Amino acid sequence: MNRTLQSQENETCEKADNIKIGLEIHIPIKTKQKLFCDCKTNYHEISEPNVNVCPVCTGMPGIKPYPINSEGLSSAIMLAKLLNCKLNEKIFVKRKHYNYPDLPSGYQRTSEPIGVDGNLNNIGIWEVHIEEDPGKYDLNYKRVDYNRSGTVLAEIVTAPDMHSPEEARNFFKDLVNLAKYTNKIVETGGVMRADVNVSIEGGARVEIKNVNSIKGMVKALKYEILRQKNLKSVGGEAKMETRGYDENQMITVPLRTKETAADYRYIPDPDIPPVYLKEISETITLPETPRSRKERLISRYCIKDDYADILVRNKELADIFEEISSDKDKTTAEISSSWICREVLRQLNYRDIEWTDEKNKLNGKILSDLFVLLANNSITENTGKKILERVIDSGDLPGDIVEKENLMAESNDDVLKNIINDVLAKNQKAVDDYKAGNKSSVNFLVGQIMRSTRGKADNKKVMEILDGKLGN
Repeated sequence: MNRTLQSQENETCEKADNIKIGLEIHIPIKTKQKLFCDCKTNYHEISEPNVNVCPVCTGMPGIKPYPINSEGLSSAIMLAKLLNCKLNEKIFVKRKHYNYPDLPSGYQRTSEPIGVDGNLNNIGIWEVHIEEDPGKYDLNYKRVDYNRSGTVLAEIVTAPDMHSPEEARNFFKDLVNLAKYTNKIVETGGVMRADVNVSIEGGARVEIKNVNSIKGMVKALKYEILRQKNLKSVGGEAKMETRGYDENQMITVPLRTKETAADYRYIPDPDIPPVYLKEISETITLPETPRSRKERLISRYCIKDDYADILVRNKELADIFEEISSDKDKTTAEISSSWICREVLRQLNYRDIEWTDEKNKLNGKILSDLFVLLANNSITENTGKKILERVIDSGDLPGDIVEKENLMAESNDDVLKNIINDVLAKNQKAVDDYKAGNKSSVNFLVGQIMRSTRGKADNKKVMEILDGKLGN
């Protein structure tokens, strides 16, 4: 990225009413078969190209599609209902025409809106519809793998109600998290892509295609907003166009003039009858939502409101918390919630990874082992933090590390008092400074005590004994 642009990036972070951002988010739906044929959908589990294909999903002439996949349709309806959409009674499947190697038939089958006029966190949801995913085109070698072609996508189109990259990021995270609560989306190997629409000060809308990560979306938006502002500052203006995001250079690049609906030449697919949604909708049981789960976690485990909020907004963390917690052991539940929300998240953020990242070696067994050691006062908090830093990368059991390296907390008060007496005797100047009013010298004394115990002394107990020794 240009250095001048890079130095100005932070200016785009603040919320501004003259910036409008809307998202078109594509969520891969988990089904056994593709949307309009019975080919398998495990494209993310196989390396050999063009195995899960048939004449339907490769667009062979004269081949008719199967009826729409009811499993995928039900999942899309569930998403629409969770997003507070009004459901349409009847939809048609249409052909969206465009020419690209990953689309062998020359058109993409996409439904009319299943649900409209919804909202999530005060962001409007214009529509939810279902469509078939194209194949995977290798631009370098000009080869196409059609294993993915025809798998099920739900597309969620928002209103342009976001006004900063950070607001768009938070919405995207919340939407993906909500979708995970359905247990109907492809999480392993599936890619949630977004087309990002942005304009400033009433200017033309620019679309950034196929941004495939939340971090990429934020960087693309920051660059694009700044590009449009710089154009305006010299008397120019952004034109209505489609751009791509270059991850290596962290810039957006022109792809083509922005298409309108007319350019896609939508027509009803004559091979697929209309789909009636009411009967299907009535059979759908909505899953527990983040909001209802939060209430249950607080009620059942007596954890803090803030911790419950963090957990339910990160479904994998909430799942782990419930896996290792018991409503009959409130102490361990309290420790588990606070450590997951503070220390585990801090370590993940420091490494810039998600819980599901393969670099994260933590699991329920490791965390349970650590939290039991803490709950039983077998190790100190300091020791616990150091162990967590290690096991997130190694996957070792905390108990094994504690035993091997003799890291058990010093629990014998007499032993601890003797160590403290020894430290005070060797550091009389610090003791005198403290008694003379230099209260910060106690930090030096605590440091010496911790060094003598190799960090195995409980900090609260040390301060308790010190207070008595120093005459507080």
